[in-house]
Amino acid sequence: MRTFGTLLKNELRLNIRNMNMVIFAIIMPLVVLVILGFLYGTKPAADGAAYTFMEQSFGALCTISICAGGLMGLPLVVAEYRERKILKRFQVTPVSPVMLLAVEFTIYVIYAAISMLTLFPVARLFWNVTIHGSWLAFLGSWLLTMVSTLSIGMMVGGIAKNEKTASVIACVLYFPMLIFSGATLPFEVMPEMMQKIICVLPMTQGIQLMKETSLGLPVGNVWLPIVVMGAVTVLCTGIAVKCFKWE
Repeated sequence: MRTFGTLLKNELRLNIRNMNMVIFAIIMPLVVLVILGFLYGTKPAADGAAYTFMEQSFGALCTISICAGGLMGLPLVVAEYRERKILKRFQVTPVSPVMLLAVEFTIYVIYAAISMLTLFPVARLFWNVTIHGSWLAFLGSWLLTMVSTLSIGMMVGGIAKNEKTASVIACVLYFPMLIFSGATLPFEVMPEMMQKIICVLPMTQGIQLMKETSLGLPVGNVWLPIVVMGAVTVLCTGIAVKCFKWE
């Protein structure tokens, strides 16, 4: 545990110094929140709705940080370390692939948690955003969404030979998930055919579950998002550990 703690502290310090994730995982969700707040204020999400547009969008806003860290931050850091032979140096230390991936995973969990803990007070203060459903259920769906997304990032970082390859794979995954999963564009306004296609994305399943739990709406087939995100987590984590290479 001492090795893990020391590595986590050092990696987190380097990550913060870089500022990329501070901007994209913490500041950017706040900027999107403020823009939506000025556009929609406390307007209801639809005629007769018991919740506002901002309350409907809160879960999706929380996933911006998850998406940035899981699909752009984590894989690029691991791939960069491999390309610069930093991983090769770790090979002769007590640090194992599992520990290294766990440290990077933990860093982006911290970013996602800070983002949510920043978003809610601001949304509550200025636009009276409330969690109408169960906080426990909402946090459970947020945690499941985060773990499944970060596991994809671990897989990309684990198999990419260099930063360029990781960047290409990350972009192919990041932008479709960010745009079409409901994180930026509301899922409901998309064509029905597209909705059926993007339902396979773990981020889509996560956002829908977070929306339903935060608004206190009836959850349809609750097992579907749990199975989809759980399967993605197990599969991607297994590939990341099994195929991990130091160089």
